[in-house]
Amino acid sequence: MLSQSDKGGADRALYILSVFAKIERPVTVAELITLTGLPQSTLYRQLTLLKKWGFVFESQGQYMPGPGCLPLAWGFSQSSFLLQHARRDMLTLSTQTGESVGILVALDAMAVCLDMVESTNSLRCSFVKGRSLPLIRGASAKSLLAFLPAAKQQVIVQEAVQQNLLTGTQAAQLAADLRQIQQQGFAVSEGEVDDGVWGVSAPLFQHKRIALGSITLMAPTARALPRSQQLIDATVKAAANISTTLKALLV
Repeated sequence: MLSQSDKGGADRALYILSVFAKIERPVTVAELITLTGLPQSTLYRQLTLLKKWGFVFESQGQYMPGPGCLPLAWGFSQSSFLLQHARRDMLTLSTQTGESVGILVALDAMAVCLDMVESTNSLRCSFVKGRSLPLIRGASAKSLLAFLPAAKQQVIVQEAVQQNLLTGTQAAQLAADLRQIQQQGFAVSEGEVDDGVWGVSAPLFQHKRIALGSITLMAPTARALPRSQQLIDATVKAAANISTTLKALLV
């Protein structure tokens, strides 16, 4: 929900767009009222404005992102600082291993997939370009969460407990997992987000200890486990290469 300091017109419009980005389906006004906490009159004003500029589209009483969002998405893909300097190593990692590789970043309490290089082998995975998932489960999410500032980590975990996304016991285990990830420099998960999917994720740095994002390799568990160390080593190497490139830009 919006905080008291974020209740201007622009904040409300951007907040509504952020809700659309998370739910990934058409919604009614009644659903948007529940999701945003905005009064109906306020919500209608903002939707009218967003429709005028093409950022929201209405069909048969349901609302969804409009065509005005596409140029923004295309422009981001073409000019993203991180993607510009990560794409080559993503392609190399995918080619060498034969598996799917993604770049993800943390946005609020979500892990957002910026780009994917798909494997030629089959893989059913929740992460596709543009999709976001909670920042509390899976290798990708944990590798991002582990290298956020400690205060931000704490807020995200506490909110997940309050929203019943985590139990107290699970939150304690997550804290232990994050400490291990910080020590070893990568995260591994099996079936935490998608059944039968194994993943390894390593953070990407430009400045010390604060990650810009993570590179993640995903594969079916049956295909990954016999060569898990090889896949971990290759992913960590790719992350190191990207981080070296990013740090060199500061010189």
